[in-house]
Amino acid sequence: MTEQDGKPFLYVVVCAAGIAADVGTLVVAAQERGWAVGVFATPTAAGNGFFDMAAVEAATGRVIRSAWRRPGEARPFPAPDAVVVAPATFNTVNKWAAGIADTLALATLNEACGMGVPIAVLPCVADTLAGHPAYRSSLVRLREMGVRFGDPYTGEPGADGRRPGFGWTRALDLLGPV
Repeated sequence: MTEQDGKPFLYVVVCAAGIAADVGTLVVAAQERGWAVGVFATPTAAGNGFFDMAAVEAATGRVIRSAWRRPGEARPFPAPDAVVVAPATFNTVNKWAAGIADTLALATLNEACGMGVPIAVLPCVADTLAGHPAYRSSLVRLREMGVRFGDPYTGEPGADGRRPGFGWTRALDLLGPV
């Protein structure tokens, strides 16, 4: 455990998908389960209003990370005990599986794999993109690295015309008890 108050520390990586607007649901659920939480956002998620950054910062008591630290600047978060990527987009999954670290969020995911911490992912990818061979290969590669995946979410309306809910707490279930 790395948090000063004795709580394990969870990194939440948020990607640019419409459902990201509800990421606060995950933050609160994680805190209720005993996690201290720090949030990383992809540059697009952070810079284009995909979620209420001020509300998430208020809930965690920490700044959201989306840009690299300056040389000599202290790390604002302790090392993670686990990581959740939700929602995880096509772009992030493919770049991560390829070892690309061109954003802080991707570099953090690659480092977490190298550290061997548990990682749970809730994909949010349209069926047309999920059928792409590169995406399918990326899922295989990440699973081989020990990454745990929840059921995919397309956001497409069901037969009743309503969009299904996003299983935010499923990511925590994939990590197991704190």
